[in-house]
Amino acid sequence: MAKDKKLVEAITSMEEDFAKWYTDVVKKAELIDYTSVKGCMVIKPAGYAIWENIQHELDRRFKETGVENVYLPMFIPESLLQKEKDHVEGFAPEVAWVTHGGLEPLQERLCVRPTSETLFCDFYAKDIHSHRDLPKVYNQWCSVVRWEKTTRPFLRSREFLWQEGHTAHATAEEAEERTKQMLNLYADFCEETLAIPVVRGQKTDKEKFAGAEATYTIESLMHDGKALQSGTSHNFGDGFAKAFGIQFADKDNTLKYVHQTSWGMTTRMIGAIIMVHGDNSGLVLPPRIAPTQVMVIPIQQKKDGVLDKAFEVKDTLAKAGLRVKVDDSDKSPGWKFSEQEMRGVPIRIELGPKDIEAGQAVIVRRDTREKTVAAFDEIADKAAEILETMQTDMLERAREHRDTHTYIAHNIEEMKQIADEKPGFIKAMWCGCQECEDAMKEEVGVTSRCIPFAQEEISGVCVHCGKPAKHMVYWGKAY
Repeated sequence: MAKDKKLVEAITSMEEDFAKWYTDVVKKAELIDYTSVKGCMVIKPAGYAIWENIQHELDRRFKETGVENVYLPMFIPESLLQKEKDHVEGFAPEVAWVTHGGLEPLQERLCVRPTSETLFCDFYAKDIHSHRDLPKVYNQWCSVVRWEKTTRPFLRSREFLWQEGHTAHATAEEAEERTKQMLNLYADFCEETLAIPVVRGQKTDKEKFAGAEATYTIESLMHDGKALQSGTSHNFGDGFAKAFGIQFADKDNTLKYVHQTSWGMTTRMIGAIIMVHGDNSGLVLPPRIAPTQVMVIPIQQKKDGVLDKAFEVKDTLAKAGLRVKVDDSDKSPGWKFSEQEMRGVPIRIELGPKDIEAGQAVIVRRDTREKTVAAFDEIADKAAEILETMQTDMLERAREHRDTHTYIAHNIEEMKQIADEKPGFIKAMWCGCQECEDAMKEEVGVTSRCIPFAQEEISGVCVHCGKPAKHMVYWGKAY
């Protein structure tokens, strides 16, 4: 048992050092490894399998709304990037440049895409001519490069995986509808699949995407009380269209500019899953996103019939549509229990000679460690039922954590005290002036997370300057 205990002790307690706990989990659960390329990571099979499930579910939801997948180049000529002033200024500090092709210097520098708005605009300018060509509702799955100074696995790396949707529409109303539709799709995905509750709202002008008219966001709260921007959707209006000359002949034969949107979600959501649901034993994966939902662990597996029964149970569960494996390694049962807990497998099924004799097995939930005895002829139904209950319970626990760590500040003194002593979201009124927003960051150490769609009137005045308030805003410290 000493060896079994050592596996868990190797993870730093989140109460002792949350950042170290996080790094321990991503390393010991074999989600990532570090590389010789500073700020970049290897996503190992266990981590990539989670991303594949995220991809699969998001892609399915996208296509239900009419989205088509495309792929554009990873290089952007400098002259193309320069066409939209606000956009290039927003990304300039993070851009990586290619200056040589082989041994020859390039005539024009190429940017390694930090995002693909300019490429899509260049493409749309050649592809859109008539109202009959609209709307264009495209998405691409790819990697992007942003030269971050400080990196952390999944949360912030110099190269990361994501999807980026880019759409073009005939009217401003259609673009706004699509922008909000995709934000709500992200929010539903987070809550229904990842069991992560989110706050839906709009970014302030200071925090919106470079070149956008409006940026909408979903914000989630991690276990340590820090916020994580979990998905964004941007309405560009016709600003990019005017910069790139994207016009179409409307039904009345007049030339008009298209209205565009973009929206994205990244591998940082794996980090969110870890930080919302994990515990001091490691990962806790929501059943709907877990690559392996059930691990069958045979006890005394060298005894006749034990392994055969384990694989029989596996086949029964697989036929019922569950993602299941058997741990038939030569490690001790205690080690296997600890390992599967650390890897976050939602449920394990323990069965040994006595269980087989009794015609039953023990099902153990990862999140609560609750044990359920199930007869073999009922095991598939019982496992599916437990997985569904676990999914629901995980969302409710995360929602309760968020709600109990969301505070209200009526004045700047309250806000400072909350920010110093109570990690979490802070709801407070704001006048709409960037000067006050900047001051909040400087004086309190928090940033605006979003202006929520669900508005409340805490008071009639700005928490900072005391002037008439325009919005209730969620504030917080963020990753």
